[in-house]
Amino acid sequence: MKRESKTDNTTGQKTTDVHGMDGVRGASDHSVSVPKHLKLLGLYIKYNLQSAMEYRASFISQALGMFLNNTFFIFFWWVIFQKVSSIGGYGFREVMLIWAMAAATFGAVHIVFGNVSRLPEVIMNGGLDTFLLQPKDVYMSVQCSTMNLSAWGDLVFGFVLFFAIFGLDPVKLLLFILFTCAGGLLVGAVLAAAGTLTFFIGNSSTIARMVMEFLLNFSLYPDSIYAKEIKLVMYTLLPAGFMVFMPIRLLSVFSWHGLLILLAVDAVYVAAAYIFFRKGLEKYESGNLIVTRQ
Repeated sequence: MKRESKTDNTTGQKTTDVHGMDGVRGASDHSVSVPKHLKLLGLYIKYNLQSAMEYRASFISQALGMFLNNTFFIFFWWVIFQKVSSIGGYGFREVMLIWAMAAATFGAVHIVFGNVSRLPEVIMNGGLDTFLLQPKDVYMSVQCSTMNLSAWGDLVFGFVLFFAIFGLDPVKLLLFILFTCAGGLLVGAVLAAAGTLTFFIGNSSTIARMVMEFLLNFSLYPDSIYAKEIKLVMYTLLPAGFMVFMPIRLLSVFSWHGLLILLAVDAVYVAAAYIFFRKGLEKYESGNLIVTRQ
């Protein structure tokens, strides 16, 4: 595809059309294999972590701060369960498992996809220009280019809670890691879709923040306390049920059928978010914010 430069008649600012993005470098190279994507993902994690370790005190303080913040809420739940035996059929142990799964999942997604919550701002500010010039997948590159340091506190907290609940159970640990990865991909897909709306309706930052808040709130409380209508939302539009509640049920009572359903649902959401982003990218008009990235 040919990239055409034009001048906006209203502002006089030079912009660049990228309609038909299949011709843009890195925009949609279907020949790129999954191993290459995984290698790219690993490199981003490596370099982001190396960058974070240059300021170790800041890194540790942010991660520790998030860990302690989560610990406070566990104390809050402990106080509540001194007065009641269960909430919606969930005991203290089950609620702790919810928090372990939610913390690990949200921690993982913001470690690996540190830019996913900032996607609307990146699009609005012309920040995609740099990624379009690179021979890498734009969708992955823009999301993985940064890391949320405090998210390490969430991830560590989730695993500490897991070990407190199950001890050193290797099978459940492998499942917990799998569910953390799958849930992280699902969260990333939903947040990316919310950010991608910016291509179509303008700045969707408010919508993206609302989606994040709803996902988080739905994930931290027993799903049995919600009405049927809310549960429908939790297993469709804002799939907290597949991020947290179905995984914890599989941890308690495992079934291959349930696992396959969970992974299939995750795959559908991830694929849909990627396709949605590609469609949105066709509408992207860059600004003059091209900078050099090392």
